[in-house]
Amino acid sequence: MKAYLKFDIPALTNQLLTDLLQPRDIKFRIVAFGEIEFSEKLSPKTLEEITSILTQYGIEIIESQKTILIQKIKDVIVDMVYDKNTTINVKSSVYLAEKLGHSYGYLSNLFSEVTYTSIENFIIMQKIEFTKQLIINNQLSLTEIAFQLNYSSVAHLSTQFKNTTGITPSAFQRIIKKRRELATQNTY
Repeated sequence: MKAYLKFDIPALTNQLLTDLLQPRDIKFRIVAFGEIEFSEKLSPKTLEEITSILTQYGIEIIESQKTILIQKIKDVIVDMVYDKNTTINVKSSVYLAEKLGHSYGYLSNLFSEVTYTSIENFIIMQKIEFTKQLIINNQLSLTEIAFQLNYSSVAHLSTQFKNTTGITPSAFQRIIKKRRELATQNTY
């Protein structure tokens, strides 16, 4: 049997942190997505232990100010793309600048310097990944997906999807449909 999953990354991360840190009697609070605050100063040994545990789950503690800001940029973009409740009626550049309290030029230059890609490319990649999830979950039509992700048209979404994945969203839908049919046939 095959099941298709939808992930709520912030909720998943919050639960994982709670499950890993509370049994060790490490008091903390979640300040924002990707940001926690410890109630007391941690010994180097405890910090090393926490770092080791979190690394097993693909979570890393960031200490450099540049790296922290890059992570915040990524978190805001992920929230912007994935959160249905976040309605953005301004350009993403204005949204990021307002949300993070820095000029977009500074954020853009720093992001490119550290990640070797642009903020725009990162946004496109997140939108395409979310589009794939929506197609796999068969939740929305391409028109509804384009609207939800603030594309000017389905054609614009299709162009970016094809440039990123090498196939059109319609072709991707057909592949998913065919896989489901084959999976259903193989279970009987």
